[in-house]
Amino acid sequence: MLAFLLRRVGQAILVMLTVGLIAFSLFRFVGDPVVYMGGQDATEAQRELWRRELGLDRPFFVQYWSFVKNAAHGEFGLSLRQVQPVSRLIADRLPATLELSFVAALLAVLAGIPMGIYTALRPRSWLSHALLAGSLAGVSLPTFLIGILLILVFSVTLGWLPSFGRGDVVQLGGWSTGFLTASGLKSLILPAITLGLFQMTLIQRLVRSEMLEVLRTDYIRFARARGLTDRAVHFRHALKNTLVPVITITGLQLGAIIAFAIITETVFQWPGMGLLFIQSVNFADVPVMAAYLCLVAAFFVLINLVVDLLYYAVDPRLRIETQ
Repeated sequence: MLAFLLRRVGQAILVMLTVGLIAFSLFRFVGDPVVYMGGQDATEAQRELWRRELGLDRPFFVQYWSFVKNAAHGEFGLSLRQVQPVSRLIADRLPATLELSFVAALLAVLAGIPMGIYTALRPRSWLSHALLAGSLAGVSLPTFLIGILLILVFSVTLGWLPSFGRGDVVQLGGWSTGFLTASGLKSLILPAITLGLFQMTLIQRLVRSEMLEVLRTDYIRFARARGLTDRAVHFRHALKNTLVPVITITGLQLGAIIAFAIITETVFQWPGMGLLFIQSVNFADVPVMAAYLCLVAAFFVLINLVVDLLYYAVDPRLRIETQ
C-alpha cells in the first residue's frame, strides 16, 4: 500500500511540474505585460525598469523555478494587472467558483442518476424518449449557448431571475457565501443549471447504458428465477453494480466542472476564478494565468489520486498486481 501511494504521489508531482512548465511556455506568446501596464505613454527606459523589478528579464527556466518554489509555499507572485498577491486574488474568488461547482455537481448527480435509472427501466415510455432527446441536446449544445438561452427566457422575457452577478453575500470568517441570502440563491440558479446540464446528461446516459448492461447479466436472471421482486432486483442488485463505474466517472467530472466554470462565469459575469482568468488573459497577466491552471490541474490530480486509492482499497486484483 505504501509503495502504491508513493508511486501515485510521485506521478502527481510530475504532472503538476509539467502543467506549470507548459503554462509558462504557452503564456510567453500571449503578449508583453509591461506594454499593458505602461500603455503608449511609457518610455522604453520605464519598461526596462519594470521588467527588472518584476523579474521578467531573467531566463525562462529561472522564472519557472522561482514560480515552483513560491507555489510550494502557497505564493504565486504578484498580479501584473492589479499589483496584488495572486494568492489573495484567488482566495477572494475561490468561494464563488466552489459554490457554483458544488451546486452544479449536486444538480447533475441528483437529477442524472434517477433519470438514467428511469430510462433504463422504462425504455419505451414517452417520458424516456423525451429525457433521451433532452440529454442529446444537453450534450450537443455548447455551454455558452445554453447560458444565453436561459438568460433570454428567465431573465429577459420572464424577469424571474437575475442575468449576472452573484447577488448579496455573507462573510463567514474568510469565506463569502451566497447561500444565506435570497438574492444569492436566485443568482445561483441559472449559472448552476448551465454548468451542470452537460454533466447531468452525461451521468444520465452513463447510468442508463450501465444498467441496461447489468440487467442482461446471468446473476440478474438468476435473481428473477429465485422469485425476487422487481424492486429488489432493480435497486438491491442491479443498481448497486451499476453505480461502481458511475461513481468513478462522477468523481472525475468534479474537476471538469471547475474547469468548465470558466465559460459559465464569463457568460453570467460570475465573480469566480474563471472570470479572473479571462480578465488576466486580456492583460497578459502571466502569474494569475499560471496559478489558475495549476490550481485546476491540482483538483484533477487530487481527485484522480483519491479514485486510485479507492480502487486499490476495494479491488483485490490491484493489490495482487502490486505485490
